[in-house]
Amino acid sequence: MYPDFSYWLHAIFGTEPDNWASLIKTFGLFLVLAIFSAALLFYAELKRKENQGLLFPTKEMQIIGAPASAWDIISNALVGFFLGFKFVYIFQNYAEVNMDPASVIFSTQGNWLAGIVGALFFGGIKYFEKNKEKLPEPKSQLVDVYPSDRIGDITILAAVSGIIGAKVFALVEDLDAFFQDPFGQFFSGSGMAIYGGLIGGFVGGLIYLNRKKINAAHVFDAVAPALMISYGIGRLGCHFSGDGDWGIPVEQLSETGEVIWSFTKPALLSFTPDWLWAYDYPHNVLNQGVAIAGCEWNYCSKLPAPVIPTSIYEFVMALGIGGFLWGIRKRITIPGMLFFIYLIFNGVERYFIEKVRVNDRYEIFGFDSTQAQVIAICLVLTGIIGCLFVWQRNKSNK
Repeated sequence: MYPDFSYWLHAIFGTEPDNWASLIKTFGLFLVLAIFSAALLFYAELKRKENQGLLFPTKEMQIIGAPASAWDIISNALVGFFLGFKFVYIFQNYAEVNMDPASVIFSTQGNWLAGIVGALFFGGIKYFEKNKEKLPEPKSQLVDVYPSDRIGDITILAAVSGIIGAKVFALVEDLDAFFQDPFGQFFSGSGMAIYGGLIGGFVGGLIYLNRKKINAAHVFDAVAPALMISYGIGRLGCHFSGDGDWGIPVEQLSETGEVIWSFTKPALLSFTPDWLWAYDYPHNVLNQGVAIAGCEWNYCSKLPAPVIPTSIYEFVMALGIGGFLWGIRKRITIPGMLFFIYLIFNGVERYFIEKVRVNDRYEIFGFDSTQAQVIAICLVLTGIIGCLFVWQRNKSNK
């Protein structure tokens, strides 16, 4: 497994792990790839809908030739302060950051002098940049801004609100730890619930679209295939980093040592690699399990028994569902329908993968379920009700 980029370099070139490349964490890398892929597919579909006349621009007033405003300078200075404050500290405290970068990034630790220098530098750049374009008499003009022009704002807002949602849902699963140290738990950088991210991103996106008076139904239809495919890419990050999103052991033994349940490779798929069916996640990022003999690196653990690599299965299913949604997107003409179909497939996929996945389980209405299964059922019901609603509304409008 590859908890960070240094382990990838070791596998490819044989270099020693736990070097400077350790700052690039595998899960974070795949998260960036997932967001980037979603943005590309989302943008392409928004442009198609705009060309079809389904999404329209809004008029916005822009001032050309005005000097830098106080907000322009302050916002840029804040970015510069954060970069200087954190990145200089990271280089000065490499060993600490290497073990848990997220905790350092979300903490109040940093280099104040570097932060002030960064703020002055970035604020100065914005000041001189805007004043360079200044006109003797600034003029205002109305411009058309299409939804595809807002792809950066939508992506960033959905990512931030999604991260907050993912964190909140993860904290709900361990409220005792949260109440003992609320600030530390929220900003620890660990613990993310994927459905919390989906719900958080949806709420944040919906608020933004309503504020900008953009047709939310068409936008959510446009993003549905992208969400499914990016979800699959994110699951690859879970697998390659070994972040704990794996399945149950491939064998369950009785107290006498007899095999009472076994997950084996089907004979028809005997040509496939063994790790596709049973994997012990060596060098997992959690350092969970038993020690690997002879290993002296930072990540030297593997699971005591092989488990089902559920993240790989989710990647395959997500790619298949995303491809299906992409294939039917032009045939579905009822606004909102494709998004509700996405919710149904998403919920079904997650409900069944939870059957063989390691997760906290709760007694809910007499049923033994995980948090994800409960939300998955809600998504399926929402998808079915939503499909019926938009179909009936479209039928009534004809």
